[in-house]
Amino acid sequence: MNHVKAVIKHFSVPSLLQLILNLALIILAVILVVLLGKELIHFGKMMISSDSSLNEFLEAIIAFFLYFEFIAMIVKYFRENYHFPLRYFLYIGITAMVRLIIVDHHSPLNTLIYSGVILILIISYYIINKTPVERPGK
Repeated sequence: MNHVKAVIKHFSVPSLLQLILNLALIILAVILVVLLGKELIHFGKMMISSDSSLNEFLEAIIAFFLYFEFIAMIVKYFRENYHFPLRYFLYIGITAMVRLIIVDHHSPLNTLIYSGVILILIISYYIINKTPVERPGK
């Protein structure tokens, strides 16, 4: 009887949803690795050709790091017992905002707003690091 309860508990709705989520994240990680490879090839072509501007070059580097950070976040999810650390979202947000400043720097007001967003993200990161980690159930 205990064996039957263990099997039923193993195939519960939350564990089924966790399995679906894990499979989706694995598929997403594979797609991101392929796109990271394509970005690396594009980056190499930009280094060889001399007709790309500095902005395009910097944009390619930042896009590369965005792919890299998303893949690292998925890896961390599996290593940290199915938990996304908040600081990885902050890293990605900061990198995305820097990329946006590099790509869209024509409006001084927008650049100032983007810089303010980066400052808020950095302050958030500082607060997270200074706050003791208390998890429910521990």
